[in-house]
Amino acid sequence: MSVSDLRQSYDKGVLLEDEAAASPFDQFSLWFDQALAARVPEPNAMTLATVDADGQPSARIVLIKGYDERGFVFFTNYESRKGREIAANPRAALLFFWQPLERQVRIEGRMEFTSAEESDAYYASRPVGSRLGAWASEQSRPVTREVLEARERDYRERYGDQPPRPPHWGGYRLVPTAFEFWQGRPSRLHDRLRYRPDGKSGWQIDRLAP
Repeated sequence: MSVSDLRQSYDKGVLLEDEAAASPFDQFSLWFDQALAARVPEPNAMTLATVDADGQPSARIVLIKGYDERGFVFFTNYESRKGREIAANPRAALLFFWQPLERQVRIEGRMEFTSAEESDAYYASRPVGSRLGAWASEQSRPVTREVLEARERDYRERYGDQPPRPPHWGGYRLVPTAFEFWQGRPSRLHDRLRYRPDGKSGWQIDRLAP
C-alpha cells in the first residue's frame, strides 16, 4: 500500500457549540478525563512547539504535569534546546492527540517559569533515578553513552538518594491565549471549535472550517 493510500474514517464523536463548555479549561478537563477513562496510551503526552531567535521552529513530545486556569505545566532543563528557544522567544504551542478518540487539542500562549516552590515539589516527587538524571544530563548537548553514565555515577556518589534540585532544572507554564478542539468526523467534515478571549472575562467560541 502506498503512503498516499493510507486513510482513516472518523466517526467516533461530535463536537457542537451548544454542547461545548463555556470555558476551554473545562472542555479540556472533560476531554482529558475521557481520555483517561478510555485508557488512551499516555494521554498526558503533548507536542511542544517552540521557535528560536532566527525563526526556526522545533517540536518534541513532553509530558504535562499539571494544569489549571493559570495554564499548562511541564518540567525540563532550562539549558536544553527548548529552554534556550523559550528564553529567546517566550511564545509556544501545545498539541494533544488522542487517536483512539479521534481528537486533538491545540493550545497557543506565552511561557513563564513556575515558582521555585512548584519546581521543588515536583522534583522531590520524582524517582531518585530521574532526579539524578537531571544532574547528569547536559540536555541537548553532544555526549557519549559512557560519559553520560559516568556523570550519573558521580552524582549518585555525591548526593546519594537525596539530590537537591539542580538550578538549571524546573518548570514552565504555558499561559493560553487560544485553544482549538478538533473532533474527527466523516468525509473530512471535522468539528473544530476555537476559543479566544472575548476581551471581558470569558471566551468567544468560533467554528472553523475543516
